[in-house]
Amino acid sequence: MKRARLFGRGRVRRLPQAWRRPLAVVGTVVALAWIVVALAAPLLAPHDPLAQELPRLAPPGPGHWLGTDQLGRDILSRIMYGARVSIPLTLLLVALSVVVGGLLGACAGYFGRWVGETIMRLADLVFAFPTVILAMVVAAALGASLGNAVLAVLVVAWPAYARVTRGLVLGVREREFVLSGRLLGFSAWRSLRVDVLPNVTGPILVLATLDIGTALLLLSGLSFLGLGAKPPSPEWGAMVAAGVDVFDSWWVATFPGLAILTVVLAFNFLGDTLRDALDPRTAGAIKERAL
Repeated sequence: MKRARLFGRGRVRRLPQAWRRPLAVVGTVVALAWIVVALAAPLLAPHDPLAQELPRLAPPGPGHWLGTDQLGRDILSRIMYGARVSIPLTLLLVALSVVVGGLLGACAGYFGRWVGETIMRLADLVFAFPTVILAMVVAAALGASLGNAVLAVLVVAWPAYARVTRGLVLGVREREFVLSGRLLGFSAWRSLRVDVLPNVTGPILVLATLDIGTALLLLSGLSFLGLGAKPPSPEWGAMVAAGVDVFDSWWVATFPGLAILTVVLAFNFLGDTLRDALDPRTAGAIKERAL
C-alpha cells in the first residue's frame, strides 16, 4: 500500500512532458529571472539609476559591467530598474486587453444580432489600420507618457481577443450543457459566465502569453519614438533611443535591446509550451515522441 501511495505521489508531482522540453525550461527560467530582477532591483542594482556619478560613455568594465551612458549613469542599474517599468506595464496591458476584448467578444458571440455586429464592425475598423501607426496616432493624440502609451496599445490590442473569443463562444453556445443550463432557468449572463467562459479560457490564455512579447515591443517602440517614457525614467525603449545618438558607443543601446529580446523570447517560448500542453493532440504527440 505504501509503495502504491508513493508511486501515486510521484506521478502527481511529475511535470507534464510539454513543460520538460528545453525551450519550455529556458523560457520559464528567463521569465522568472526577469521577474526576480524587477522585484529585487533596489537590492541588486550596483548604482542609483539616476545618479550621474560615473565617467561618461565608459565601456563595459569593473565598476560598471555594462558600461555607462552619455550622462554617466550605470546601464546595468538602469536596465534592472527598467524591468520594474516595462514588465509590469506589459502584463497590465495584456490583462486589460484580455478583459476588454474577451468580454466584448463573448457578448458578440453569445448574444449575436445587432450586439455582435456592432462590436465586430468596431473591431474591423481597428484592424483596418496598421497596428503601429494607429498606436502612434492614439499616443500622440493623448500626449506622450507611459500611461497614455498603455492606453494606445490597448486600443489596438483588444480586437484580436474579441475576434478569437467570439469564434470560441460561437462553437460552445449550442453545446448540450449550455442548452441544458438555459432550460434549467439560467439567465443569459449566468450561462455565459458559468457554462461558456470557463470552456474558452484555454486558447485565450495561450494568446495572451504569446501577446506579452508583442505588447512589450509596442510599448518599447512608442518610448523609442518619444511617445512613451520620458527622461530620466529608466525604460528600455527610451534607453535604446538614447543609444542612437551615440552610435559609436555600442553598449548604450545594445544591452537594453538584449533585455527586450530575452523577455520577448521567454514569453514566446512559454506561450508555445502552454499551447502544446493545452492541446490534447499536440500533448499526445509530444508524449509519444518522449516514449
